[in-house]
Amino acid sequence: MQAQAITLLRLSLGTMTLAHGLLKVFVFTIPGTVGYFESLGFPALLAYLTILAEVGGGLALLLGLYTRWVSLALVPVLLGAAAVHLGNGWMFSNEGGGWEFPVFWAIALLVQAGLGGGNLTLSRRFA
Repeated sequence: MQAQAITLLRLSLGTMTLAHGLLKVFVFTIPGTVGYFESLGFPALLAYLTILAEVGGGLALLLGLYTRWVSLALVPVLLGAAAVHLGNGWMFSNEGGGWEFPVFWAIALLVQAGLGGGNLTLSRRFA
């Protein structure tokens, strides 16, 4: 049962990560995402790297590729998101979004990194 729970966590995190990356591509659009990052004082390159991390990392988690490393690599993305929302208060439902959701997500990624990939992973097939 533990392996199934680990797998469920990985698939959930992968789905959420991929969805947020695709949101930046198809809803906010890449130019819109770049503009938003620049409005916060970040370089445009960081927007592209964030999109790449979210889309690529989400797919890797869904496939179970290098789960521990991908989970750890995504933590700074979520901590960056938390920092952007820090001034909006705790609750993500606050205007502008709070920092509670990205911090929880970062912690869940750390848990995933500690647990590994669970079942249904491609990494095991290549090991």
